[in-house]
Amino acid sequence: MEKARKAAFVAVVGRPSVGKSTLVNRFCGEKVAIVSAAPQTTRNAIRGIVNREEGQLVFVDTPGRHISDKKLNRKLREVSDRSVADSELVLYVLDASRAPAEEEEKIARDLAGSSKNLVVAINKMDSPEADCAKTEEFLKRFFPNLSEDRRFKISALKNDGLEPLLTTLFAMSPEGEAFYPEECYTDQDVKFRIAEIIREKAMNRLWDELPHAIYVDIADMELKENGAKLWVRAFIIAERESQKGMIVGKGGEMIRSIRLAALKEMKRIFDWKIELDLRVKASPDWRHNDGVLSRIIDQA
Repeated sequence: MEKARKAAFVAVVGRPSVGKSTLVNRFCGEKVAIVSAAPQTTRNAIRGIVNREEGQLVFVDTPGRHISDKKLNRKLREVSDRSVADSELVLYVLDASRAPAEEEEKIARDLAGSSKNLVVAINKMDSPEADCAKTEEFLKRFFPNLSEDRRFKISALKNDGLEPLLTTLFAMSPEGEAFYPEECYTDQDVKFRIAEIIREKAMNRLWDELPHAIYVDIADMELKENGAKLWVRAFIIAERESQKGMIVGKGGEMIRSIRLAALKEMKRIFDWKIELDLRVKASPDWRHNDGVLSRIIDQA
């Protein structure tokens, strides 16, 4: 008799920079979420799809949960809250190299109502600063009924300890039909993926100067040469006119570096020849503009 297949959405939550995006990329075997050293790189609910004999898991990489009353951070928390509410399972990721503090306690309290569907991954166990015992102590204090078989020590960076974690997530998932075709590893559309790739390359080169002061707007896309080439015009949007020079760089060196790095990754992902026209402009105080925030955060 054929075993019933499982299907579930899994919300991946945790503080900024705990390794959620790296973990989702490892699960999927493809890069579905951009990665940067800058905290709160993820601004959307990014879905990565894992298809196996057991069924299908859709991991929802969420923005890092950060205590802040700034408009942007409030919007990011809303994205994370919706993902938890809409998912069958919650994967709570902690960083073993950072002692749990007020921010971690707030997340743990927020997740108390999801404890029946909760699985915990203690990430960065390979770090010299890792203190898994302290993290375990924290978990026992906030989740006293969470069984040991739902707590995992992992290294997303080194792909260590992920297989038992996946097995448990599949075991906890309800029976059901797959949400997406088996060949899919993400449901992001082309426009969104291109914008995210460009933003990652910019952040990794500029995050010391303006980590959260940029977003990427795809102004135009067109298939040419009978569908063989994709032409894209994109803008890196800064918050102030004075920031544009940092993005362009001396003699255009920085914008050229961002463009070439983005093109290299796009050519690996897409089958088209890619032509990228990349420019810079300013949108004053966009992080306080409800229309802009809704457009860039709710687009995934």
